[in-house]
Amino acid sequence: MALRYQKWLAMLLIGVITLMGGTFTSVSKAEAQGSLELYTPYLEWSAAPGETISYSIDLINNGSSTASASLSFETAAKGWDYSLTAGGRDITKVAVKKGEAQTINLQLHVPLEINKGRYTFTLRADNSSLPLVVNVSEQGTFKTELSVDQANMEGHADSTFTYSAVLRNRTNQQQTYAFSAQADSGFDVRFKADGNSVTSVEVEPNAEKSITIEVKPPEKVEAGSYSIPIAATSKDTNATAKIEAVITGSYDMMLTTSDDRLSTDVKAGSERKLTMVVHNTGSAELQDLSFSANAPTDWEVSFEPSTVSSIAPGESKSVQATIKSSGKSLPGDYVVSMTSSSANKSASADLRVTVKSSVLWGWIGVLIILAVFAGIYYLFRKFGRR
Repeated sequence: MALRYQKWLAMLLIGVITLMGGTFTSVSKAEAQGSLELYTPYLEWSAAPGETISYSIDLINNGSSTASASLSFETAAKGWDYSLTAGGRDITKVAVKKGEAQTINLQLHVPLEINKGRYTFTLRADNSSLPLVVNVSEQGTFKTELSVDQANMEGHADSTFTYSAVLRNRTNQQQTYAFSAQADSGFDVRFKADGNSVTSVEVEPNAEKSITIEVKPPEKVEAGSYSIPIAATSKDTNATAKIEAVITGSYDMMLTTSDDRLSTDVKAGSERKLTMVVHNTGSAELQDLSFSANAPTDWEVSFEPSTVSSIAPGESKSVQATIKSSGKSLPGDYVVSMTSSSANKSASADLRVTVKSSVLWGWIGVLIILAVFAGIYYLFRKFGRR
């Protein structure tokens, strides 16, 4: 009976010791967890959109034994990026010896596209927490603007349409923008910056760049309105605009004679009148036409009328050209270039003018020949008898 009683007491004692040991262990763990403290001297910052805030945070162990904790970062704000590092590497759990501290680096990136206001965050190491506040000092943007001063221009088919634009980088990062244009086939679109042709440009944060856009239509383009979308694109953002070229028509003309013959003749010192015809072969009206000529020395060329106010597309106008050769001109072929010019187009015609000998000189030549024969006859009659 006594032996059985002793065994029962021994088992009871073992149970009590086991229970007390578990209690001490739980108390020790709770004490270790409750002894961890997160500390940083700066709990509230002001920052601008796009900035990165760096925190140096100490995890302090005030307990009597080594303690470990899992790290987490909590926020209700959207678009914020963060990183927790120690020793140059990302971390999620930290162990701290008793009476010591471990430094944790927190980097918090303010989004570029964000509203001005107050944003709260919480860093946790198990049961220990550290509230943080960031005041965003200004309204953030993350966009690009492309504006054209005069987006609509009018001209003829031979014109080069030149547009002035401004490219604005409304982000807090340097951007490299590539240019593109969606023009109809045959249109030549070029972008220029600082006087040079470019396909891309770099724009500093919150800065702008002046851009020139040159558009040259194809030769056979029809009259009408042509819309050309343009774009400036970077890896982060882009902007678009639209320019318009209104083409009134093409300017073209042809200068010839009334019978399409580009040759004539004239006697030295005499005049030759020709009817010159200007044909408007373009699709736009020709205005304020004038006439000129390039002739040999001492020759004179005049036109009547000397100017023509306008010629409608598909129509023709005639002028009288008078060519007067020099009296000293030798027989032969000469070239007289005639030109009709308007403000937008010109045309030329080269005439071959043959100068013929005068009839008087022909009779003089005959008389000289007859005189020579008469002289020879006289000599034969006089000296032939001897």
